[in-house]
Amino acid sequence: MGPGRAATLEYSLERRPHRSPAGVPLAAALTNGRPPILQRSIRYHRPRAPFCGTGACTNCLVRVNGVPNVRACRYVPSPGDRIESENAWPSPRFDLLGVLDTLFPGGIDTVRGFRRPLFARTLYQRVVRRLAAYGRIPDPSASASVPRPGELLHAEHVVVGAGGAGRSAAERLIAAGARPLLLDRSAIPDPPVGADVRPGLLAAFLPPPTGDAAAPFELLAVDGDGRGLRIGARRVVLATGGFDAGLWFANGDRPGVLTAEGAEALAGDGGRAPFARSLLFGGGSRAATILERWGESVEAVAAPGAISPAVVRLASEHGVPLYPRSLIRGVGGRRSVRSAVLVTRGGGPTTPLEVDAVVLAHRRLPNNPMLFQAGARMRWDPAPGAYVPVRAGAATTVPGLSVAGALAGSADPSGEVPSGAEAAERSLSSAPWPAAFPEPGPAAPGEMEGYYRELLGLSGGTGRWIACACEDVGLPELKDAHRRGYSGIEVIKRYTGLGTGLCQGRYCLSEALLALSVWEGRPPSEVGYITQRPPVMPVSLEALASLPELPEAA
Repeated sequence: MGPGRAATLEYSLERRPHRSPAGVPLAAALTNGRPPILQRSIRYHRPRAPFCGTGACTNCLVRVNGVPNVRACRYVPSPGDRIESENAWPSPRFDLLGVLDTLFPGGIDTVRGFRRPLFARTLYQRVVRRLAAYGRIPDPSASASVPRPGELLHAEHVVVGAGGAGRSAAERLIAAGARPLLLDRSAIPDPPVGADVRPGLLAAFLPPPTGDAAAPFELLAVDGDGRGLRIGARRVVLATGGFDAGLWFANGDRPGVLTAEGAEALAGDGGRAPFARSLLFGGGSRAATILERWGESVEAVAAPGAISPAVVRLASEHGVPLYPRSLIRGVGGRRSVRSAVLVTRGGGPTTPLEVDAVVLAHRRLPNNPMLFQAGARMRWDPAPGAYVPVRAGAATTVPGLSVAGALAGSADPSGEVPSGAEAAERSLSSAPWPAAFPEPGPAAPGEMEGYYRELLGLSGGTGRWIACACEDVGLPELKDAHRRGYSGIEVIKRYTGLGTGLCQGRYCLSEALLALSVWEGRPPSEVGYITQRPPVMPVSLEALASLPELPEAA
């Protein structure tokens, strides 16, 4: 809670009155030194707590006034709201169906299970359907509202993302006399004067650009109330930035494992750390940020490779031990993190730690789904372990589509990537769009490829390895699919369900590509990528039905 904020409000939480500071997201309001357990996973009913803090994962879904799957990390309660947990009975902290996690240590086979006896197959399929659902359907009262009509807009220039790169792109367009449409998922403080600003919107491309139309781009944006916005645009600048990546290890889905962004979101402005003794995993600028803010609550710093001088200095100031070139083998604790085990890479010693959290700050990945939707040509970048666009300067292989900031290449802020102003210049230029683009050459294996090669080679260990937290897909299921001859990420996705949850693979696909690369003996770029079908975000049929037709430009 920020300074000077004293107002509180009352609402119902699990059928009991509850009070919290006004204007604070629910997840942050419920955090009291550790992330709150808000729900259970869909298949094994394992406890779940906020992980990403950006509204992308599925670890903090709650039911609000009869509406399911509301993300508590972004939802700000209103007086009188009725908030309930999902997928847990009688409560998230004690769920009777949590026994499934113990009864099925090898995993629940939802594809081939219970073929015999025949009389049990119907019951089994009914149970499987129950274990694959995100909450209950909305209450009738929650879906009885009058549909809001959608909105139709035409724009010469659209900028998606209002961070540093997106804002500078919009400001350069305004300086040139244009009036850009600026979209962002979050609020836009101090919006640039001269732009048509639309905060709180999730954006996606609909069909790939036509190329020969006056407004070749068609976008869909949806606000928090489910209202649809249809946009026709001539040029688009994407500046959607990056996000803190996930990591695989035993029990890596336990409450207390969270990204650096998740920790910052739970603490809020000026808040205390959502942990008391954390293992901070990362040796770069993100780890330095966490150490600078909460060094007194960090028990140890580990990294997959070298640790930067800035992190070494901050750790020394706080007396925090360093473990460079280390693997996280797993964490212990039934309801939340109580310990962690590090292994020095190259067959070195094992180090147990008593910690109550693992904060992932080891690498950032570009937020790239819209590039795939637009049909942009992509290449594998081994540095972050992700796909980035093939480009000439700020121009992508899609005419009229420019990129800026971390999305354009290396997610390291010091990397050579086009600025927002450069992307705006490309969007403003009347020169022909580049016809030739540099051919990406063979890339040397990145650090994370070596990391997973060593981690997957470790034998033994306890705890369940969850590869896809949204769908509760375990690492043994991926191994089994590989042994059966399935190869390539798209086939593995269809066979196991990995990457098909509400986050659409944001926190598991890069890890799966690295693991499959090890098992299949080929580079991640040959393992492929899943099909990114728009809108790649949950959108109500009501919002889609409300969209007006987009007339052809004159």
